[in-house]
Amino acid sequence: MSKKNGRWAGIGVGVVIVLGLLLASMFVVKEGEFKVVLQFGEFKRVHQEPGLYLKIPFIETTETLPKYQKIYNSNPASILTKDKKPILVDNYTVWRIEDPRAYLRTLKTVSYGEQRIDSAVYNVVRRKLSEIEYGEIISENTARGNLNDEITREVASIANSSGYGIDIIDVRIKRTDLPEENKQSVYSRMISDRQSIAARYLSEGDEESQKIIAIADREAQVLIAQSEARAKEIVAEGEEEAAKIFNAAYGQNPEFYQLYRTLDSYKTTFQGEPVIMLPIDSPYARILLGEQ
Repeated sequence: MSKKNGRWAGIGVGVVIVLGLLLASMFVVKEGEFKVVLQFGEFKRVHQEPGLYLKIPFIETTETLPKYQKIYNSNPASILTKDKKPILVDNYTVWRIEDPRAYLRTLKTVSYGEQRIDSAVYNVVRRKLSEIEYGEIISENTARGNLNDEITREVASIANSSGYGIDIIDVRIKRTDLPEENKQSVYSRMISDRQSIAARYLSEGDEESQKIIAIADREAQVLIAQSEARAKEIVAEGEEEAAKIFNAAYGQNPEFYQLYRTLDSYKTTFQGEPVIMLPIDSPYARILLGEQ
């Protein structure tokens, strides 16, 4: 090889080395990520704005951490409620890295960070649900929202006190369910309880119905008695008034009144065409014979 060719080869090798060093000293920060620069494993600086940055080749290295919010879904775990019922709890956690330096110092990787989050969430959820009975947990009127908020605050407090450099945004219980082996017995007991409640309601309804009917009957009897008494009073008043009118009318002609009363008695006496034997000197006979 000639000296000229050797010189060009050396230049080429130098260019390659320079390009290699240049490429090794450059790194890119993408949207939604932290780039942490480390020098011999020690934190030096962090870049979070998208762009092209430089580092010292072979001395400084970079670690990539997510800047956006992450959702961690915990595996279903068995927990005992206050009334000692085992339930399967399924929840998720919304979190993000707030301090990359603290995160790398304490947790290092995303997977290990999620393990620590899972442990903290499980401990808090287990303690909270162990203070509540199963019926309150599954009830539609339960303060599930308040319970989730309390769990979020406690998990966030644990993360802050541990210096993990993460922000716990929200912890939510997605599902609380019974293990398969307990479902049927619980369902049967729930059906029995509902039937007992229904029977009690029916019994109370029948009892209340009987009370209402008895009160109504008693009031009806009182009203009927009062009405009959008032009717008798009105009849008596009418008869009394009629008697006064008759007396006033008949007093004007006593002989006519006597004749009227006698004829009126005949209507009663001769009903059914009876055979009557009268003395010849009786008032009836004398009237019939025209002697009066």
